[in-house]
Amino acid sequence: MATIIDGKAIAAQIRQNIKEETAQLIASTGYTPALAVILVGDDPASAVYVRNKQRACEEVGFRALEYRLPAATTQQELDALIDTLNADGAVDGILVQLPLPRGLDEQRVLLRISPEKDVDCFHPYNVGRVMCGDGVLAPCTPMGVMELIHSTGVSVSGKECVVVGRSNIVGKPQSMLLLRENGTVTVCHSKTADLAEVTRRADILVAAVGRAGLITGDMIKPGAVVIDVGINRGADGKLTGDVDFASAKEVAGYITPVPGGVGPMTIAMLMQNTLRAAQARMAEGKGE
Repeated sequence: MATIIDGKAIAAQIRQNIKEETAQLIASTGYTPALAVILVGDDPASAVYVRNKQRACEEVGFRALEYRLPAATTQQELDALIDTLNADGAVDGILVQLPLPRGLDEQRVLLRISPEKDVDCFHPYNVGRVMCGDGVLAPCTPMGVMELIHSTGVSVSGKECVVVGRSNIVGKPQSMLLLRENGTVTVCHSKTADLAEVTRRADILVAAVGRAGLITGDMIKPGAVVIDVGINRGADGKLTGDVDFASAKEVAGYITPVPGGVGPMTIAMLMQNTLRAAQARMAEGKGE
């Protein structure tokens, strides 16, 4: 029977650490880190995500700056707001909540955010630094996955690591972070010929493909660390992951639940990125 990795508890401890570090920064410099969140339109799910990020900011001692724009906002208006925030020395992180309403260019928006304030780590410059194994910022969800793996005490170095999914947001950067810690990494996708044969080799298995119950217990190596990034809503309205939890927990050594596993870690890592961005900007004399 697998040990359940409690993402809520781990995320809470990380937020507490950030709160203490933030208090020290404010005490020594008088500067309070600030995260600007832009929400365009009235998508209910996006509004919930933004509210959760604001609460996290308040918990750790950041200033939370919210910009709610109507769905009819033009590309030029959104660009102008981002330019203003880029130039604001009192803003450390800029986050544009996705998806954007039709007519707005998401890629253009992500490219417009200054790399030093790109706390989601979506800008190609920051993605490239992750590829090179350096940089202040790293993508929030993959970084959260690494923290969950570390919590088990299992070293990534020398382990067979399998990532199921090759998205730019999770799969690809996840493979880079595992490789950075000397894992031997295989990335699987829809064209992988025999998925089960590959996943059964994994000492560390990360499922991030968005297909409910794709990974079953017979596809898992006994004792493996299994991290389920998937979030799928079933016909009954309940959230489920990419891993069939009931069968997987009988085989795995460690496993994350859905919900309560990776999800809480993403916002915790967003807070950590914002603090790191503030510290880096203060060191360069750019913070007000």
